[in-house]
Amino acid sequence: MVLAARLSATVTLRLLEQGDSAWVAAAYVRNRAHLAPWEPTRPEEFFTTAWQEEEISRLLAGCQSGAGLPMVLVTEDAVIGRVTLSGITRGAFQSANLGYWIDGRHAGQGLMTAAVGALLARARDDLELHRVQAETLLHNVASQRVLQRAGFEHIGMAPRYLRIAGTWQDHELFQRVLVSARG
Repeated sequence: MVLAARLSATVTLRLLEQGDSAWVAAAYVRNRAHLAPWEPTRPEEFFTTAWQEEEISRLLAGCQSGAGLPMVLVTEDAVIGRVTLSGITRGAFQSANLGYWIDGRHAGQGLMTAAVGALLARARDDLELHRVQAETLLHNVASQRVLQRAGFEHIGMAPRYLRIAGTWQDHELFQRVLVSARG
């Protein structure tokens, strides 16, 4: 499986690595205010290298077991985003959930659209998934545009779906059915 893709002259999408914990912590610190409206309320420890080291271990164990695929967008010296398949379910479902965020300094440059597209190609060709689902807050228009550009279709609205920024909030639901040569 190819686990890296060049997104631009300076940005690469690759598998999260254990050694990324300091970079991931720095990215979350740098983007704390930018991400706060879109994410769960985080404890102070979340923004530390130690917390991220444990989280990366958990995510990589999930990757090894086939339950997820955690990727990072990186420049030469920083993590600038994450895109992750989680909850990979096999059998008749062959499905996963998609989550992502990008550094506020890099938003609006098409990098997340490219990253989601590259991850969907891996989901289809290497993981042989049939469907990927994603959710956005009702007012997260930028994230909805990423999904629309990546070929997702709107499938509904889920009331009080996730606890984001301390409040149970409604979410728009999207899916992308992946078509492969294998059927």
